[in-house]
Amino acid sequence: MHRTDAGNEAEDSALAYLKTAGLKLIHRNYRCKAGELDLVMLEGQILVLVEVRYRSSDQYGGAAASITIKKQRRIINAARHLLTTRPELRRYPARFDVIAMSSTGGEHVQWIKGAFSM
Repeated sequence: MHRTDAGNEAEDSALAYLKTAGLKLIHRNYRCKAGELDLVMLEGQILVLVEVRYRSSDQYGGAAASITIKKQRRIINAARHLLTTRPELRRYPARFDVIAMSSTGGEHVQWIKGAFSM
């Protein structure tokens, strides 16, 4: 399986997981020059900006450890762009979550709420 295919499959799984938890999808793969938001969702009255990370192995720290400060900045900048272009979303408090997935010993999903902030 190619990396892109694995990433898309991980996003599909994360989306299904979050929908089962009651979140509503607003946008998928929001892209701008500043960066990308994998999933933009609503959890009640909270705007949840989700970064999906997948690693086939935990050898180098796992999926969650792969979100560097540089990656966080790109996500934050993409969120700012989203809120500029979609002003109706500004009324919601925002939260940055991470769905970290690995296939070590079967598929493992870790939902990290409030993983980082602006």
